[in-house]
Amino acid sequence: SDRPLVERRCPLDGARSNSVFNAKTAELVSHHQVEIQQSFPKEGWVEEDPKEIMQSVYECMERTCEKLQQLDIDLSNIKAVGVTNQRETTLVWDKETGEPLYNAIVWLDLRTQSTVESLINKAPGQNKNHLKPKTGLPISPYFSAVKLRWLLDNVEEVRLAVRSQRAMFGTVDSWIIWCLTGGQNGGVHCTDVSNASRTMLFNIHKRTSHRLLYFDIPMEILPEVRSSSEIYGVMCLGDQSAALVGQMCFQEGQAKNTYGTGCFLLRNTGTKPLMSDHGLLTTVAYKLGKNEPACYALEGSVAIAGAVVRWLKDNLGIVQSSAEIEKLAAAAGTSYGCYFVPAFSGLYAPYWEPSARGIICGLTQFTNRNHLAFAALEAVCFQTREILDAMNQDSGLPLTQLQVDGGMTSNRLLMQLQADILCIPVVKPTMSETTALGVAMAAGAAEGVGVWSLSPSDLPHATSEKYQPQIHCDESEFRFARWKKAVQRSMNWETTEPCCNANGTEGPS
Repeated sequence: SDRPLVERRCPLDGARSNSVFNAKTAELVSHHQVEIQQSFPKEGWVEEDPKEIMQSVYECMERTCEKLQQLDIDLSNIKAVGVTNQRETTLVWDKETGEPLYNAIVWLDLRTQSTVESLINKAPGQNKNHLKPKTGLPISPYFSAVKLRWLLDNVEEVRLAVRSQRAMFGTVDSWIIWCLTGGQNGGVHCTDVSNASRTMLFNIHKRTSHRLLYFDIPMEILPEVRSSSEIYGVMCLGDQSAALVGQMCFQEGQAKNTYGTGCFLLRNTGTKPLMSDHGLLTTVAYKLGKNEPACYALEGSVAIAGAVVRWLKDNLGIVQSSAEIEKLAAAAGTSYGCYFVPAFSGLYAPYWEPSARGIICGLTQFTNRNHLAFAALEAVCFQTREILDAMNQDSGLPLTQLQVDGGMTSNRLLMQLQADILCIPVVKPTMSETTALGVAMAAGAAEGVGVWSLSPSDLPHATSEKYQPQIHCDESEFRFARWKKAVQRSMNWETTEPCCNANGTEGPS
């Protein structure tokens, strides 16, 4: 093997995996994945155990090394390690004991809604985009700063640790890197620009910490922000930025969409951040070296994509496995006028409406589970269409095809539906581990490692499968218009104003 690179990653679906790539051919040499349990203590709350996260990392490393040895590959050929992670998932731990002070609050957790409302109320004009010119982000439960503010307000152990200067805050990359580089015995407390840009505490123009007073968050608990490709123990890159690199989207205007628990569409906008007028985020895509310029992206984030399949399986029992949904949907061939808006965590881009909730409408006596399965897949495609439309409006240059990756892309019906609803071709790489590949490339290209060239002429050619639209655009537009009608009906459902429950107690309406 020619200098394979190990990559450790924490994707969005509650799994941790380890992949090894050949630095010269980009070939996937070995892979191991471990499922992580998510807990749901209350409605809208989503947590993970930080210790279980690290245990899964160690297990993945051990199993992957065993597989390499079975392939007669010398472990000394591993030249670099990279980390990619859930970006907004928030942790606080004690730097003296190495113990987490609370479970990790996962990116799609909704507990911070009242925190968000109070922050918006103190913004000039109660404008949720008050911080967007500097951070690229609206004030939303999605981002790390409000999760950290909730921990400071509600968890006594966190407050005490901050007061005694023992607390460390970070996203999952910071926790993994700190643990892997020594923990309480000198562990490196850092993050990269792509993760920092998702906290709402980072000025994406100056690439410095920002607005700490607005959130009343002490500077000393924050990780140091570094580039995405340099040696500091291990290299890190937010998962969606890693997928952008893995899809070779290095040119301005190139875009990719990742289908996991959620859906994340990123478009490279070059070295200047482009502010969206249509509900998208402006984020740092990557900075591939200390002295290299930062590259930015427009991003549209959808909270519920693959998670809707899990909901149909676990909550309704409509399917027995995730793979079964394709068979059911194909048997129907249509939703028969049924539209499913899976706003379980509110609506993300382009609406940023946390009060929305999921609805299924257009039901008739004829509707069955096959139609519902089809509507669920269509919902993923419609949400992507909304983001793509906003992206085309912001950039002024419509995409002519969409590059895709992520676990759901194995669903061929979904990919065909996506091409039909977008009215442009959808291109899926044959090698599905593009997020892992991206972070391996960033790690291998780091100064001092130098085993992977990111020069355009040296990039490997990736084989792919292309899905062409098979329906007329008029039909696509009609279905999309009905979808948008359904979205409007999902809005303004949940509020924090008290109302009377059936048992006479007060609760959210």
